[in-house]
Amino acid sequence: MREVIRTLKGPQPRGPYSQAIVADGFVFVAGQGPSNPSTNELELGDVGSETRRTLQNIQAILEAAGSSLGDVVRVGVFLADIRDFDAMNAVYREFFSQDPPARTTVGAQLPKIKVEIDCIARVSNPAKS
Repeated sequence: MREVIRTLKGPQPRGPYSQAIVADGFVFVAGQGPSNPSTNELELGDVGSETRRTLQNIQAILEAAGSSLGDVVRVGVFLADIRDFDAMNAVYREFFSQDPPARTTVGAQLPKIKVEIDCIARVSNPAKS
């Protein structure tokens, strides 16, 4: 079974993709950036503030899917400037302070934003249809 996750608490997709998909007990969250879900506008700033907004967006999408940051098993982090690794990591550590998930961090060309993050998590509390 495949379920599309849509929530107004997360940024609305800017293209042909879903915020997340639930399949086989896992939620696959699409790459998220620092968009404010209320306005759907980018909140550009330093990599720390962009990382915080991005992880808040992911948290909201996970919750809509019946999951949480504590259920995340894998994270992909894409940085426009790999030299921002330490600053991103400082904020990331706030969200994943104990037993963090597996993670890959790479440098990437990103349009305007400094960070994009995607993840895979277990669904601990499936939504009832």
